[in-house]
Amino acid sequence: MIVVIGTANRHKILEIRRILGDLAAGWLDLNDFPGAPEPAESGTTFEENARIKAEAYSRFTGRPALADDSGLEVDALGGRPGVHSARFAGPEQDAGRNIDRLLEELEGTPEAARTARFVCAIALVDGGRLVARARGTCAGAILRARRGAGGFGYDPVFLVPDCGRTFAELPPEEKDRLSHRGGALEELAAAISSPGRAPRR
Repeated sequence: MIVVIGTANRHKILEIRRILGDLAAGWLDLNDFPGAPEPAESGTTFEENARIKAEAYSRFTGRPALADDSGLEVDALGGRPGVHSARFAGPEQDAGRNIDRLLEELEGTPEAARTARFVCAIALVDGGRLVARARGTCAGAILRARRGAGGFGYDPVFLVPDCGRTFAELPPEEKDRLSHRGGALEELAAAISSPGRAPRR
């Protein structure tokens, strides 16, 4: 089975291929399909948006498609930016500006109240049918300044308390083991590998 990874983001593509390994006979991504649509992420949950994207990409490519929707939920901001994480500071999806806005909104917030979590929902669709879905989370806290040169998105300000480092400070393999996306992908792989297992609702 050749599966299309529903993103052109090279960071996500590398993570997904690294974690799922040889689960599929081969992998393609949106860089292999010029002109692929950018479906409106109109859902109110990560799960809804992941399915919207997977259905659109499967329909466009004629192949099974895997898509994720992920983001950051900050308790002091009432769960924001949530499903709007990528566009928190504007439609251009600028990661640096997103972090700047996050730190501005949290200015003055005490350490104990800077708790947050990354959430990732993943859907695999084939021929209009939801084959499997999964969800992963990772709890942490938002720092007052960036740390680390790796990762992407909000990784430089997301501290994982268990290891005392941000996602941007972790080697890729360790991040995979701890991250929201790693957890969701492992759950998805288990669902696909279990015949007759129904998708999570």
